[in-house]
Amino acid sequence: MTAAERLRRRLDDAPVVGVVGLGYVGLPLAVAFAESGATVVGVDVDAGRVASVRAGVSFVEDVAGPALAAQVAAGRLRAVDDYGALAHADAIVLCVPTPLGKSKEPDISCILEAADRVAPVLRPAQLLVLESTTYPGTTEEILAPRVAARGLAVGRDVFLAFSPERIDPGNRRWTLRTIPKVVGGVTPACRDLAVALYARVAREVVPVSSPATAEMVKLLENTFRAVNIALANEFAIMCRRLGVSVWEVIAAAATKPFGFMPFYPGPGLGGHCLPSDPHYLSWRMRLAGYEPRFIAFADEINRQMPTYVVQLVADALNDRARAVRGARVLALGVSYKAGVADTRDSPALEVIALLRAKGALVDFHDPLVPAVTVDGAVLKARPWAEVDPAAYDVVLILTAHPGYDWAAIVERARLVIDTRNATGELGPRPHVVRL
Repeated sequence: MTAAERLRRRLDDAPVVGVVGLGYVGLPLAVAFAESGATVVGVDVDAGRVASVRAGVSFVEDVAGPALAAQVAAGRLRAVDDYGALAHADAIVLCVPTPLGKSKEPDISCILEAADRVAPVLRPAQLLVLESTTYPGTTEEILAPRVAARGLAVGRDVFLAFSPERIDPGNRRWTLRTIPKVVGGVTPACRDLAVALYARVAREVVPVSSPATAEMVKLLENTFRAVNIALANEFAIMCRRLGVSVWEVIAAAATKPFGFMPFYPGPGLGGHCLPSDPHYLSWRMRLAGYEPRFIAFADEINRQMPTYVVQLVADALNDRARAVRGARVLALGVSYKAGVADTRDSPALEVIALLRAKGALVDFHDPLVPAVTVDGAVLKARPWAEVDPAAYDVVLILTAHPGYDWAAIVERARLVIDTRNATGELGPRPHVVRL
């Protein structure tokens, strides 16, 4: 029996699955595999995460505490900080961070570290899958040589694939199970075994011809979103110059049943993926002698939005004979999107920093975020029971979390700057300025 045949039997039965990185991608995946009947070993270098998983306490919004606790209690999921625990794994999935460097170059140091630490435990009849978003070619350029260095042949002994994570944090409709899973293997056997692995947790698995194709799929998805958000942001700027509501324009355009997909403006681009992923592609293409201009233009527009929002605040205050310096500002929402507590690259933090630099006195409230650090200063959220919108010169809506009573806020506030159209259903109000 070949290594591929032995591994396929294990994957179809009750495999041992190793998940490296227990963050917002790895932990949901680990729980899903455990729920499928696999035995899961989660590896993370963060001692706090390991301790939380062992205690059955979820730190990821998309993983329910009881669901995690049930798998831990049943012995189907355990967390460790020792890569040696992966020696008996039939499949190992790498879900480690891939941030940008200071010069917007890819930082794949976590992939390199994980690959180097996984390599010593590799053996015949194992599947190794990379999920971390990266530039096309990473799987075959970084992982394949480490497999070969162990004297193992890719596609005969160890099976190598890439499957991009497609998690949308906070989305209750589209989840790990309902989002189709794209898989690209180095060889047909690699692809087929990766499809068998993910068929345990995803309703639909979409095989593609190579890891590079799968890597490019993820970059196209997020570049598409970043570019179209930039277009919506630029339309917001143009519509304001023309005295037209961008929100009304988008709503009307969205009635077209073909050829249009609505994207919406906001105070900037946030989260781990959209501000960084397109730059992985730009970097790789520059090495190939091509400059992707759309990505650069979109990045320029999106990155100017926090400054544009601050100018909106300044102009609105100026119209009321009030300066930014000394103005009391209440920022509502600091996470990068509604319904989540994630503040990574949140444009709200940059807006707050810019207002503080201009002398504004900024308080914030966020029902999910108790504190943030802005320019080295730790700011604590004001308890909602102590917040009176009428006490502020400006109420600035940066994240439209569900649960806010927008009508009551608008009724009490002297001036509202709404960057998310949270108050749109209330209609025009003289003291409400919408992006």
